[in-house]
Amino acid sequence: MTARPPTGDRPQHPAPSRSGRPKPSPTTDAPPKPSKPKRGGSGGVRAARPLAAEDRARLLAGAHHDPHALLGAHPVRGGVAFRVLRPYARAVTVVTDGLRTELRDEGDGLFSGVLALTEVPAYSLLVTYDDTELEAEDPYRFLPALGDLDLHLIGEGRHEELWTALGARPMTHQGVAGTRFTVWAPNALGVRVTGDFCYWDGTAYPMRSLGSTGVWELFLPGVGDGTLYKFDITRPDGSHTLRADPMARRTEVPPMTASIVTESRHVWGDDQWMAARGDRPVHESPFSVYEVHLASWRPRLTYRQLAEQLPAYVRDLGFTHVEFLPVAEHPFGGSWGYQVTGFYAPTARMGTPDDFRFLVDALHRAGIGVIVDWVPAHFPKDDWALARFDGRPLYEHEDPARAEHPDWGTLEFDYGRKEVRNFLVANATYWCEEFHIDGLRVDAVASMLYLDYSREDGEWSPNEHGGRENLDAVAFLQEMNATVYRRCPAVITIAEESTAWDGVTRATHHVGPGGFGGLGFGLKWNMGWMHDSLGYAAKEPVHRKYHHHEMTFSMVYAYSENYVLPISHDEVVHGKRALVSKMPGDWWQRRATHRAYLGFMWAHPGKQLLFMGQEFAQGAEWSETTGPDWWLLDPSYSAEPDHRGVRDLVRDLNTVYRDTPPLWQRDTDPAGFAWVAGDAAEDNVFAFLRHDASGAPLLAVSHFSPVVRHDYRLGVPETVSAWTEVLNTDAARYGGGDIRNEDALKPETVPSHGRPVSLTLTLPPLATVWLRPA
Repeated sequence: MTARPPTGDRPQHPAPSRSGRPKPSPTTDAPPKPSKPKRGGSGGVRAARPLAAEDRARLLAGAHHDPHALLGAHPVRGGVAFRVLRPYARAVTVVTDGLRTELRDEGDGLFSGVLALTEVPAYSLLVTYDDTELEAEDPYRFLPALGDLDLHLIGEGRHEELWTALGARPMTHQGVAGTRFTVWAPNALGVRVTGDFCYWDGTAYPMRSLGSTGVWELFLPGVGDGTLYKFDITRPDGSHTLRADPMARRTEVPPMTASIVTESRHVWGDDQWMAARGDRPVHESPFSVYEVHLASWRPRLTYRQLAEQLPAYVRDLGFTHVEFLPVAEHPFGGSWGYQVTGFYAPTARMGTPDDFRFLVDALHRAGIGVIVDWVPAHFPKDDWALARFDGRPLYEHEDPARAEHPDWGTLEFDYGRKEVRNFLVANATYWCEEFHIDGLRVDAVASMLYLDYSREDGEWSPNEHGGRENLDAVAFLQEMNATVYRRCPAVITIAEESTAWDGVTRATHHVGPGGFGGLGFGLKWNMGWMHDSLGYAAKEPVHRKYHHHEMTFSMVYAYSENYVLPISHDEVVHGKRALVSKMPGDWWQRRATHRAYLGFMWAHPGKQLLFMGQEFAQGAEWSETTGPDWWLLDPSYSAEPDHRGVRDLVRDLNTVYRDTPPLWQRDTDPAGFAWVAGDAAEDNVFAFLRHDASGAPLLAVSHFSPVVRHDYRLGVPETVSAWTEVLNTDAARYGGGDIRNEDALKPETVPSHGRPVSLTLTLPPLATVWLRPA
């Protein structure tokens, strides 16, 4: 009797019976039919030719490349030979044409015999255990359920819908309902599928190799939605490793690690959103993003519960999009999702994949786009996931120096391997097509682009041209962007790229001065603006004049790429302090500077992104375990008006922004911006004009001194006869001192700032004022 293997991470499954054999599975082995044909003995069965010793040993060890050649039914001289592998069974009977014939016991769970038949019949198996008898289909009577075209595309690394070919796919095959299991493991000696359908003993379910592609396949009848499974892989050295499916579309809730067979039943209700989302290019549209860590926005809420609260909250504040920190499955919550093990599965912490679809659907029906953080730069080393998946480096680079990520203790993908590129490119389109995602923000792009990223001399090798660029990663990013934009033209891709790499948002076919085509992203996070502007705002007002250029320098390169201005989660953790807490002075000054900064940010060329909690001036750093401090908005809290005022400002910023084309229509066009006062360092003042496509202006003035400046003169276009204040961050309703310009401001023919006319206005302390033509 074959020894039962360990159950790995599944100790909660039913124990074997007292005889040492597990009870058969209700998933794989269907309940007995009410009327059963009469049992026949084994006397009319001829002995089958014994398996060759080597084949038998390899089969039982899970190291055979073609178990279908040994198991199932095959024509032989004088009849049809049947061979079945059912460990722990007492007997196995072939049921065909109303007759039952018991096979001979070969030992080690193998049963065989030759029936006097002229051709292979339709048949099933009656499997007898200690205390039950169940009828089941034989997995080894089925032809491969994966087609030649799929295999060809996989072999070429060009299968753009890879998730339809690999993984666990419920289907009807040869008229029988079940699940097709497929996995890419080219270095494996053998692969078996195991799960709760066989009490985590995969001995009976070896998969067949489908040739040079490295794909293994097995169709299991009777297995369906909700089944837990993993792959038992025999490594090149003969040892075994139990692995989650790299293509799993659903997983157990961490810390459990099994994959789950899943089939979507969600009926989308966002047709109107999907049809209209590409009507206007993102670059010429309002685009303000609320960044959310779903698991902590409202801790312990499910996807469906979030769908009841998040869309209404975001819509009320006027953001056009939400951006989720990574939602793909990850074992360690403290990584915030940035160390992914299940690239094709939304995290099970908050529900099923269809529950996540429900949330996206609800946001779309509320008129809100959905962006997700996507992490193709690295993956963790967990021994049940991708690392050395089939016993050798597979998803990671075979050179350890290239594979090890120096910062995060993870492994970098081998972008030069076509199958790995295919895995990632298809994953990008998967999220867009299967979950209706509107944008992908690609994490840690710089770490992918440079061979010497975080490495010292001697720790890296140059590329074939002697440079430091990772040419494989460049090609991968170009392919990913080209594929996503071709298949999903209304989707936007966004790069978190922290260096001055040329052409991040340039088209892939346009070669730049460095000899590279563009990476093809739609937008790029402006990390330089973020660092410089936060550095300026954190200075005491008296010192800001010495750092004035930190606020103006961004306009030197503002149109070198298509930018997003990010105040993200990274800026409010690990001792960096929340946004309001970065600001100097007392509580009133910190809030005032916080508001002025947001006003400056929303008026600056580029799209806006703000992390949750910063919209109401949370003072504490973000914690992934507790989330935002919502209690600050409790009316019973004495300082609640201070926080509610900041949130009211964010709502008004978004409202005026969306209604004012000069603030977004020419974000990528230098003609859409003009300095009025970019050198007023002594006054801590920044004044500039934004123009829409027709030339209509908006005047934005930010004042970062804690004093009132009366009759402050600014040169303005002579074509505007009067200006009116449309937003003032010092308004009383926001918690300010309510120093405002209530009347229309009429220019005078007094030259100023190189213009023939000018106006005078009152600048509130630590405030931003927006004015537009009256």
